[in-house]
Amino acid sequence: ALQLGELAAAFAALPVFPLFDTAYFIVSLLYLKYEPGAVEMSRKSPFASWLCAMLHCFGSYILADLLLGESPIDYFSNNSSVILATAVWYLIFFCPMNLFYKCVSFLPMKLIFVAMKEVVRVRKIAAGVHHAHHRYHHGWFIMMATGWVKGSGVALMSNFEQLLRGVWKPETNEILRMSFPTKASLYGTILFTLQQTHWLPISEANLIFFFTMFMIVCKVFMTATHSHASPFAPVESFICPVFFGSVSSGHSGHHHDQHGASHEVSHPPSSLAKSKEELNEGTRKRKAKKAE
Repeated sequence: ALQLGELAAAFAALPVFPLFDTAYFIVSLLYLKYEPGAVEMSRKSPFASWLCAMLHCFGSYILADLLLGESPIDYFSNNSSVILATAVWYLIFFCPMNLFYKCVSFLPMKLIFVAMKEVVRVRKIAAGVHHAHHRYHHGWFIMMATGWVKGSGVALMSNFEQLLRGVWKPETNEILRMSFPTKASLYGTILFTLQQTHWLPISEANLIFFFTMFMIVCKVFMTATHSHASPFAPVESFICPVFFGSVSSGHSGHHHDQHGASHEVSHPPSSLAKSKEELNEGTRKRKAKKAE
């Protein structure tokens, strides 16, 4: 137990810049390149592409600063991080012969970067809860909101980022269709809030260590198998109908009778309603390569 505690403390003290931050930027910008039209936009409007890249890299900090009443561009004073993110963006989109993109999207390499990204995500959740606790000692919901946007701010800002790319898909709202990282960040920020308010009898270092291991295992497995099945699905399928009920067939049938054919026409296919974390990664890669 003592050795595990020392390991957790050493892991929590491990600096994330520049190594882990670089992996975070690489994976975030890979997802940006997979988006439809992202490659064409980088050629037509490099500045718009760069802005989208900065939102993917620093969107969580922007949202957290807005929630806490601070300047949303405060994090951009960190010149080293902005320059590093810009360099990664340039290499992924404009490297000759697409060499950098081919290297970092090679599955074994990508799995390493995905694991490193989860280290940064959990640190951001813990830092967000700690920061909010410092400002609002008894504001549980403020702590949870801040930690949540710190862990999944990029996904929560996806609709705004789509506008920069000239796309508007409100049906992909992350609140309506939460991806696994967004749900995990929400559950994680609840744990860190309970720990910060001394309702959870565990040290912050141990919680960071164990929750990071959980996120790494889940995300690496999902990326390696191209799976979209959430590890929370079995528990949610049991708990949600008990506490929140289920959609009755009569209600859905009545809704269909009310709207008829217009309901079928106005609603997009289910594949369009998926968030970017739920889209098939292989399909997005092929689209990106075809666009190039």
